[in-house]
Amino acid sequence: MPSAAAYLESLNPEQRRAVEHGAVGQGPFAPLLVIAGAGSGKTNTLAHRVAHLVVNGADPRRILLMTFSRRAASEMTKRVERIARKVIGDKAGIMTDTLAWAGTFHGIGARLLREYAGQIGLDPAFTIHDREDSADLLNLIRHEKGFSRTESRFPTKGTCLAIYSRCVNAEAPIEQVLGAWFPWCSGWAAELKELFAAYVEAKQRQNVLDYDDLLLYWAQTMSDAALATDIGGRFDHVLVDEYQDTNRLQSSILLALKPDGNGLTVVGDDAQSIYSFRAATVRNILDFPRKFSPAADIITLDRNYRSTQTILAAANGVIDLAKERFTKNLWTDRSSGTKPRLVSVRDEADQARCIVERILENREAGTLLKQQAVLFRTSSHSGPLEVELTRRNIPFVKFGGLKFLDAAHVKDMLALLRFAQNPRDRVAGFRLMHLIPGVGPASAQRALEHMAGAADPVAALAHAPAPPRAGDDWRAFVDAVTDISHSTWPADLELARLWYEPHLDRIHEDADSRRADLIQLEQIASGYPSRERFLTELTLDPPDATSDQAGIALLDEDYLILSTIHSAKGQEWKSVYVLNVVDGCMPSDLGAGTSAEIEEERRLLYVAMTRAKDDLHLVVPQRFFTHGQHAKGDRHVYAARTRFIPSALLRLFEQATWPAAAANTAAPRPASQGPRIDVGASMRRMWR
Repeated sequence: MPSAAAYLESLNPEQRRAVEHGAVGQGPFAPLLVIAGAGSGKTNTLAHRVAHLVVNGADPRRILLMTFSRRAASEMTKRVERIARKVIGDKAGIMTDTLAWAGTFHGIGARLLREYAGQIGLDPAFTIHDREDSADLLNLIRHEKGFSRTESRFPTKGTCLAIYSRCVNAEAPIEQVLGAWFPWCSGWAAELKELFAAYVEAKQRQNVLDYDDLLLYWAQTMSDAALATDIGGRFDHVLVDEYQDTNRLQSSILLALKPDGNGLTVVGDDAQSIYSFRAATVRNILDFPRKFSPAADIITLDRNYRSTQTILAAANGVIDLAKERFTKNLWTDRSSGTKPRLVSVRDEADQARCIVERILENREAGTLLKQQAVLFRTSSHSGPLEVELTRRNIPFVKFGGLKFLDAAHVKDMLALLRFAQNPRDRVAGFRLMHLIPGVGPASAQRALEHMAGAADPVAALAHAPAPPRAGDDWRAFVDAVTDISHSTWPADLELARLWYEPHLDRIHEDADSRRADLIQLEQIASGYPSRERFLTELTLDPPDATSDQAGIALLDEDYLILSTIHSAKGQEWKSVYVLNVVDGCMPSDLGAGTSAEIEEERRLLYVAMTRAKDDLHLVVPQRFFTHGQHAKGDRHVYAARTRFIPSALLRLFEQATWPAAAANTAAPRPASQGPRIDVGASMRRMWR
């Protein structure tokens, strides 16, 4: 193919090796692990690999591509088409349109569960609860079991859900999870097992799955050899992005899909594994090559296209001290005589003033505010800086705010759609009935019980006794549920909005701005082919709040970025400032209990440093304020520079003190044929 080399010419030798690994039509592909360092062109490499498979004859319908967001999957598909078009012209669009199996683990899981529902004892019309709905259902059961009235305080609904989720995703027994992550709840193991068993039974009665079930049911389905062979046999190639962020359950699914590893490619960076609080484990990527015999091939991408060599030298120095890792040293041809700055300041107030001063200097020199970011270990660390920015009238956006689906009015609307889709969804029904004046918990409970055993729950709702104090509002609710149940998509959403708007005006003072969100929701819905698809995908991969985006526009045409390090992963800025690079903050006092936790804290600093393109400042306050981490309560403590930058690494940094005169006055620094297997039954047995 004469033009074949052209679409690979932009790749460096290691990227090209990863793209060309194996050969279509010449036997099975050996498993491949691509260790992609920060800024090494990982996404571009993965897109080229998929395109290379497609243009060389691989059936795109038999390629499974899993990413960690639906947007990433969509962008990847577009890139594949652009690359393939260089070789096969207009045929590329036709071929990549059939790249239908690109999505998140949870999205692919939901789709497969609907397809195989009849073989695993699952109703394919199931609805999916988001985290808040799941917590609400747990709370209902918590009250029914009497756990909310115990003499000593029983864990809250949010804590209960976090415990349940970690047990599922880490594939760990509850006693182990409580001991390692929730020691203050260790005395409640028996009660939590009882609660979780009832929770599973309630979900199955109501035909709902929670976020974790999408993986758990998928994994349980793969425990049947025939089903595992059937599902795995649908795909010749399975590619996974960000493999360092997977949990044990996701790894189990992947190995069940391709137990011999043939056709399997995973891409990631062990040095950027920072999500253990979500049950992700760095062991998945570290142990991947040894899962197969012979071991998986490893290709390392270590050329960085983002940062200067001096920034990379410092970042390499930090991660070189990790106890276990794949060996790589990032390099670049972007030379610079400026080392990263390690800036000592007196306290957090000086830290804020120092950063603002430097940000404004950069802005005067031509670097936009939005090309600069301030990163921190936890959200509370940015408080003094936010005050200083506000005082100086510098616009900023802080990442990690309210998401679209977390807004009460949006959740109300989606609850109505979910209840019309699945009238057995008690959480959705309970939420909606509480919106109606004159309907309390007891009245809502009676109506839901009336529907529970009916063959046609919507008809049963229509004939249920109306709560005596609800008046015409009850009849309007029943009519809305009935109409939406039988309407044509996407008219459903307009019907839902017309019912909800009077309640919106009554409940919320800022109804007008919230109404704009509902109109935006209708516009989003118009892009989906069905109500089921809309509810599923919006729950699994929600957009950011539209109000957040509007707020940015109102602030200024330019604005500074504030972000936790976790939220900054995958991003890059020209200038980066890292707050509180001291022991107690990095590593956090709360994340320094075990060797594994210490190593993840080291990786957090590495991730923060590798976000910077040209300019990196690590700020070291000599004392800082702690909140609730010590027996003595909130207090100022003296701090030592983070242990992750020992004296041997200081040569890689330019050391400075701000303000310069503070050097002598600073405080001293110390140191369908019926079920083949019954997945639901195995879910219930987990908690017995």
